Amino acid sequence: MDLDAFYASVEQQDDPSLKGKPVIVGPQPGTRGVVSACSYEARRFGIHSGMPVSRAARLCPQGIFRPVRMKRYLRISEEIMKELADITPVFQQISIDEAFLDLSGTERLFGPALQVGRMIKERIADKFGLTLSIGIAVNKFLAKLASEYEKPDGLFQVTEPIEFLDRLSLKDIWGIGEKTLDRLAELNITSIQKLRSFSRDILCSMMGVAGGRYLYLAARGMDPGIYSDHPRSHSISSERTFARDKKDRTAINKTLLELCQQIMHRLIVGGWQANTVVLKVRYEDFTTTTIQKTLKHYLTSSDELYRVALELLRKKWNGSTPIRLLGVGTTQLLRPGSLEQGELFEDRDLKRRKVEQAVTELKEKMKGLKLTKASLLETKDGRG
Repeated sequence: MDLDAFYASVEQQDDPSLKGKPVIVGPQPGTRGVVSACSYEARRFGIHSGMPVSRAARLCPQGIFRPVRMKRYLRISEEIMKELADITPVFQQISIDEAFLDLSGTERLFGPALQVGRMIKERIADKFGLTLSIGIAVNKFLAKLASEYEKPDGLFQVTEPIEFLDRLSLKDIWGIGEKTLDRLAELNITSIQKLRSFSRDILCSMMGVAGGRYLYLAARGMDPGIYSDHPRSHSISSERTFARDKKDRTAINKTLLELCQQIMHRLIVGGWQANTVVLKVRYEDFTTTTIQKTLKHYLTSSDELYRVALELLRKKWNGSTPIRLLGVGTTQLLRPGSLEQGELFEDRDLKRRKVEQAVTELKEKMKGLKLTKASLLETKDGRG
């Protein structure tokens, strides 16, 4: 499930006068920064996320710029994901606007997968006024490709994986970036069919072990495992694999912030405490590195988690090497009240934790309640 142009669609839903118009979510023209998201009307002008806003304004002078309202998007996302999680117990959210649902064994309750897809689309449209695209297949990798196949507002089921893949081009394969495409072009591999003709050993010799394995499996419709889900009781983590490798610092930092907000919410709702932060980075050549930091106190807020994760990112990323995957996690989880050495005086961090926990509990009990930090409130002209 992939919500269509999520940020921009929320802006259009909140302000109906924007529907059918080129909406660009990001800083105002004349300031530094990049496009966070844009409506499909804006995409017709060649605008895409990660593009400098100055260029977006030149390409689409009539574009309507709206500031990023991350708290609003996270709240809508949370409500939608809860709707989806009610359909199947095997549910995996992979980003603010995407999730996997395993429908195995639900046929007696809801019917065939296509019928479930239609039900989901109708339910989300009725309750939230948003469209989404759904891909159905035998594994996550093909389902992800299928969700992109008829966007926006798509619903497509893959019945013959090889036949489906052969309709696509190499650039459509999730996880293949520009550097990989250039290398494949040098080897005169210009189609998925041709890529499939090479053995695993040959691909590994040409593209490296990790890259060769990935391409071998992807060309055959087998899940390369980029959306692995290995829940462990002693840790909570979330990661994002980019469709195209990213090196824009603003976009990377935004993704990191989204991940931290998701993690902190899960910690509070689950009643966990954690003081160890883990950062995972996978670069364009599939090299993966992790780094962690243990604090002297338990994490108190998403802001604090983001600050620590950003500190770790600066140690592992030079700011120019493209990143294909970014992940954040917390380990060594404990329940409040576990045996631990306490502080003599309550400090400001603990107070922040209590405030964030109270806000989370209120949102859980009173759906639709709008609570945010004063510093995040926006005036009518879009300024804080």
